[in-house]
Amino acid sequence: MSANDQHTDHEEGHTGPVKTPGQLLLTVFYSFVVPVFGIIALVYFVVSAPKPSAGADNSEKAVAERVRKVGAVEIRDANRPLKSGEEVYNAQCAACHNAGAAGAPKMGDVAGWAPRLKTGFEALWNSSLKGKGAMGAQGGGDYSDVEIGRAVVYLTGKSGGKFAEPAAPAAAETAAAK
Repeated sequence: MSANDQHTDHEEGHTGPVKTPGQLLLTVFYSFVVPVFGIIALVYFVVSAPKPSAGADNSEKAVAERVRKVGAVEIRDANRPLKSGEEVYNAQCAACHNAGAAGAPKMGDVAGWAPRLKTGFEALWNSSLKGKGAMGAQGGGDYSDVEIGRAVVYLTGKSGGKFAEPAAPAAAETAAAK
């Protein structure tokens, strides 16, 4: 075997898929062009979707909502007259207790209220202030605890209960001072 024969065998063992200079040029061309078009397509996809811009709505209401404080101080008149049980019931309780929503016992359903009335006024008042089952806590809202107690007396009075209304805080202090 001559040196030329060995050299030919050696070249054949190291050949790849690119055999000609034209194939090499096409391979290099597609190696750059295809990824560039892929990147362009991805950029177009990302920027073409409609997205709301932060701060795009600069109406007074939108700006006020974005800059509002997390907490708030509410000043109430401590000397305002207490609301009646009926007023508080109509504002806070009637939506569920008139319709029996979420398992709430209906106003006037004596049989439905009987086991609850046996627990006593304090237990019912406490349940209404802290919440029970699907009923949210009523204490700490728009009405004082005494007003919520008056609503409990009003509701249970229409459903077979005979509880006395809780005394107003000033009346309780005056009675204790005597």
